[in-house]
Amino acid sequence: MKTAVEYVPRHAAALVAEALADTRVVILNGARQVGKSTLAERVLREAPRWTARFLDDPQTRLAAAEDPVGFLDFDGLMLIDEVQRVPDLWLAIKNAVDRDPRPGRFILTGSARLLALQSIPDALPGRSETIELWPLSQGEIDSEPDGFVDAVFSAGALLQARNTGLSKAGYLARVARGGYPDAFRRDTPRRRNRFFSSYLNDIMVRDVRQVADIERVADMRRLIALLGGRCGCLLNMASLARELTITEPTVRRYIQILETIYVIQLIPAWSSGATGRVMRAPKLMFVDSGLVNYLQAPGGAGQGGGLMENFVMSELARQLTWAETSASLFHYHDREGREVDAVLEDSTGRIVGIEVKSAQTIRPEDLHGLRYLKEKLGSRMHAGYVLYCGEESLSFGDGIGCLPISALWTARP
Repeated sequence: MKTAVEYVPRHAAALVAEALADTRVVILNGARQVGKSTLAERVLREAPRWTARFLDDPQTRLAAAEDPVGFLDFDGLMLIDEVQRVPDLWLAIKNAVDRDPRPGRFILTGSARLLALQSIPDALPGRSETIELWPLSQGEIDSEPDGFVDAVFSAGALLQARNTGLSKAGYLARVARGGYPDAFRRDTPRRRNRFFSSYLNDIMVRDVRQVADIERVADMRRLIALLGGRCGCLLNMASLARELTITEPTVRRYIQILETIYVIQLIPAWSSGATGRVMRAPKLMFVDSGLVNYLQAPGGAGQGGGLMENFVMSELARQLTWAETSASLFHYHDREGREVDAVLEDSTGRIVGIEVKSAQTIRPEDLHGLRYLKEKLGSRMHAGYVLYCGEESLSFGDGIGCLPISALWTARP
């Protein structure tokens, strides 16, 4: 475990350094409080000449707005933190890198998906690369390889995972802790809850208002509370609208805002002509398990399977940002009730199915969805795993097995 003063190395640091070597502008996106500025400054100090500009500072923000061209006049690598605060800088950056196309000119950070903001006038096509920074992964916290995605696609047989000794209570403690650096470093649930309470207040006051002018902030807060109880579920916009007594288009707009500021992510449905009729609705995932645990159980660690599923899905989503394997994350749910919590599909069409169970034992019915996909997909189904709170790695035949959830961060490619 890291101490409160120790920097936690991030997988994304290597991605940023690689991009700066051949790309003019590197955009580092991610939720508030995930460590974007800290990571950017670490990378920055490796450059021979660098400077950092922080637009949360009113004087710096005024200078950027009044004289964007002069603000960018620097012969080296410049970090501009929270760049979405001065949208006029965007065109000035485009002009600067067009006139001087050397790689490694700018690192831009933002607490929103910058290219989704209407205030941003141009997406810098061909000039930029975007890297997403998530809350800390379990591998980053424990100094483990975080190689599950690469391992499952590269393995010729089912993986075997070492026993980390984690019990269900240990997993639930990790769920409740989450990955925001300032939250996981706090020693007690009470102190973490204070962080999450302040965090929600901050995104309402700052992030939501930066992205959109919404009339009733109270409705957004009620929506977040409702979504907290539906993590791991298919998203039903009409049901949410009825419960909130607001229109469905308003719910859709609010959901889009929460995605833009990295509070939630929607996992799309996976389908194939070989399988049954699927439910097209996306599945709801919170970017941080600690935040959704706080929404469900402010007094301590929740117990629901939805929380454990959210935890696993968010770890998979993190790994996809740095994995060598090019793959996408989906879920499967058909109209006959068959489902697989996570479906990973690589660029060649190979499928790895993952079921998540918060129990410490596996039941025959836990394998039904994976066996169905194997039957329908044949050799295209590379492997299927049940990730659970037990300790053993076992095979159930036909390329289907079980692994402890900790294999997510201990597996080596």
